[in-house]
Amino acid sequence: MEVCYQLPVLPLDRPVPKHVLSRRGAISFSSSSSLFGAPDPRQLSQRRGAISYDSSDQTALYIRMLAHAELVGSIPARRIRRLFSFQRHLLTSRLLRGTPHLSPLHFLDEDYCGQAKCMLEKVGSWNFDIFLFDRLTNGNSLISLTLYLLTHYGLIELFQLDMVKVRRFLVLVQEDYHNHNPYHNSVHAADVTQAMHCYLKEPKLAKSLTSCDVLLGLLAAATHDLDHPGVNQPFLVKTNHYLAALYRNTSVLENHHWRSAVGLLRETELFSHLPTEDSLNMERQLGSLILATDISRQNEYLSKFRTHLDQEDLCLGNTSHRHFVLQMALKCADICNPCRPWELSKQWSEKVTEEFFHQGDIEKKHKLEVSPLCDSETNSIADVQIGFMTYVVEPLFAEWARFSDTRLSQTMLGHLCLNKASWNAMQPEEAEGEQAAATEEPSSRALPQGSQEC
Repeated sequence: MEVCYQLPVLPLDRPVPKHVLSRRGAISFSSSSSLFGAPDPRQLSQRRGAISYDSSDQTALYIRMLAHAELVGSIPARRIRRLFSFQRHLLTSRLLRGTPHLSPLHFLDEDYCGQAKCMLEKVGSWNFDIFLFDRLTNGNSLISLTLYLLTHYGLIELFQLDMVKVRRFLVLVQEDYHNHNPYHNSVHAADVTQAMHCYLKEPKLAKSLTSCDVLLGLLAAATHDLDHPGVNQPFLVKTNHYLAALYRNTSVLENHHWRSAVGLLRETELFSHLPTEDSLNMERQLGSLILATDISRQNEYLSKFRTHLDQEDLCLGNTSHRHFVLQMALKCADICNPCRPWELSKQWSEKVTEEFFHQGDIEKKHKLEVSPLCDSETNSIADVQIGFMTYVVEPLFAEWARFSDTRLSQTMLGHLCLNKASWNAMQPEEAEGEQAAATEEPSSRALPQGSQEC
């Protein structure tokens, strides 16, 4: 039985069904939320959040920001997109069941069924342009790509998932990403999901992972940054944000992403038809995967991975070993941008640096200590990217290539080497030396497909 903690400070925003009220309370957000750039502090007092509780430990499972209609307009654009997304699903479901459609909605989906469909046929390509795909799907790249992959792997039929619930879950997931974030938004989640698909196709994983592993890998990729606020954990800690207090300053964002995902799984009852123990186990494993993306624990996971490879004792027939490899695959997918072709990698680099600098501007505005890499006056995009590639990306992908020595692994290392050279060439004082030969912008056509060391 779930325990309800009804917070007495504020009423809920709207009438809710009893089964929802039984697990939700209302909270308000303090004026410190203005640190995130709210245009009018008076609006903060009108904002509310919904919170869910786990009956076992009463910790927060899901917190989502809500706004009154008058704050965002009578019909917000995101609600219109959600409506069309759901209508698109209903049409698709009717066609799959052989039921004739009753409205000309298919005309609205002409682009989706055309160019976007052609792109999905090549979703396993490392050169997949997620930015183009997002435009073709009218900003619904995460929904479209994840639904396609779940169908591609036969997971909907295998796990007897309700298509309406699947669609509703994916719509809620996409909507709970903050698309005003330059980097941590639904397009990033779609990109990570596409990369995860590429790794799941690698021979070692394809022949060893179970269907449950694949399902968890795709869901973890799609939800790994759910409800990301666009600032990092140190920022949340030093501003005494409620999430930092809730998770005791430990993997704050990752815990929130996981709990938010679990909240949506329960809200949509996606796994309600499974035995309780099975669904709870899937929630726990989903959490283990998402928590592995905590960049502060990078060395811990990398050291363990390196030790396994040195001792050659990874056995993918072992459940725990398979799960660990899935964690490493998700970690690679999460930070694979420097390993993409230059045209894609450069866009991601600009977006993540823009988000860093935005946080730095907020910290300066409120006279807080500026976080590393977040000061636009002392850092450049090239500085940030070269350091990230050298100390975080290269060590991880070098070990991944040891584990899975395939054409894809060598292609990623090749892109990484060329992209790093390009950023080095953009630094005025470092255009000479070891990187002098790499002054020309790399392209996917120039990428060597064989072994290449940086």
